[in-house]
Amino acid sequence: MNVEEIIKTSKEIPLEPRTLIHLQLVHNKVNEAMNVALKPFEVSLQQFNVLRILRGQQGKPANLSTLNERMVTKMSNTTRLVDKLLAKGFVNRTVCPSNRRKVEIVITDNGLKALEQMDSALSNAHKTIFENFDKKELELLNTLLDKF
Repeated sequence: MNVEEIIKTSKEIPLEPRTLIHLQLVHNKVNEAMNVALKPFEVSLQQFNVLRILRGQQGKPANLSTLNERMVTKMSNTTRLVDKLLAKGFVNRTVCPSNRRKVEIVITDNGLKALEQMDSALSNAHKTIFENFDKKELELLNTLLDKF
């Protein structure tokens, strides 16, 4: 099915706007698949991203600005994301002893265990999302997307 059929227009859309519409449709489809995979864990994509960043810290604490810098989706509500993860027991938050204005966040053992399960669920979603692509096509797609 092509873009024109999806958005139900009989007019041919010029190449650049057509490409942007196509990218938006793909973005929505990918987000939907990933959200469905994360739904059983009651975690958003952004919360999942925070957990992955914290796991990558390998036990070292991160502060809010570090999390915000490394987020795939830049947002101003990182504090709210951390609060939700704190309520689930996936992270701990402490005040830095050397600078009381700095808050340090670390992933908990429960957070690590939950993240392992989320990784598995998302891995299955990735297989579904990319089932129509071979390795060469994915490499080409990445090369083209890198041009952005």
